[in-house]
Amino acid sequence: MKTGHLYLIPSRIGDQPPLEVLPLSIRKKITDINHYIVENEKVARRYIKKIVPSKNQKKLQINLLNKFTQDLEIPEFIKPCSEGIDVGLMSDAGCPGIADPGAKVVAFAHRQNIKVIPLVGPSSIILALMASGMNGQNFAFNGYLPVDKNECKKIIKQLERQAEQHHQAQIFIETPYRNQQLLESLLKTLKPQTRLCVAVDLTIETECIKTKTVQEWKSHKVDFHKKPAIFIFEA
Repeated sequence: MKTGHLYLIPSRIGDQPPLEVLPLSIRKKITDINHYIVENEKVARRYIKKIVPSKNQKKLQINLLNKFTQDLEIPEFIKPCSEGIDVGLMSDAGCPGIADPGAKVVAFAHRQNIKVIPLVGPSSIILALMASGMNGQNFAFNGYLPVDKNECKKIIKQLERQAEQHHQAQIFIETPYRNQQLLESLLKTLKPQTRLCVAVDLTIETECIKTKTVQEWKSHKVDFHKKPAIFIFEA
C-alpha cells in the first residue's frame, strides 16, 4: 500500500486575510486533508474554516500536540500515513516545527520512512531577521531567555560575547506580556554600541521593525507590552 505523507502546513502570524500571506498550495492541501495534528483544536478549526469555508468540519480527525502530549501518543497520530492517508501538521501561528512541539512528530515520521513535505508560509523569526539588517549567514535562534532576572542577565552577556566572537546574530522570543521587562534587561545589560532589533506585530497593519544601538534605544520610548515580538542583537 502507498504510504501517506506528512504535510507541514504553516498558518498566519496575524489576523490578515490568509491568501495575502499564504500561497494557494496551502488551500489545496487543506481541501484534501482531513487528518490533522495541531496545538489547539479550536484555533485549528477556525483557521481551516477561514482557508476553506466549504470544508466539512465533521470529517476532520484532529489530534492535539502540546506540552501535555506524551511521546507514546505520537505513533497513533501518524498511523493514518501507514494506511495511505495524508496527515497535516499545523502550528497555532507560523511554521510547524519552528519554536513549537511539531519537531517530535517530524522526527518520528522520518524514523518510519514517511515522506515529510514542508509547505511555504510565514515565519516571524525569518521575517524579523530579513528586516533587521543583521547577519543572515550566521545566526542562532535561542528560544526564550530565563525568567529569573539574574539568570537572564547572565545569558544575555554570554550571547553578546558569542555575537562578538563569531559575528553572529542572536535571535530570541518572549511571552508578549513580558516584552517590556525583557527590553529593559537588554538595555541594562548589553553594551551601548551593540545593535538591537525589535520586530513587533509582523505582517499586520501595526507592524513595527526597528534596529538601533542600545544607546539609541535608551532615548527612544516604546511600548511593546502584550504584542508578539522577535528580538535580535548583534555586537
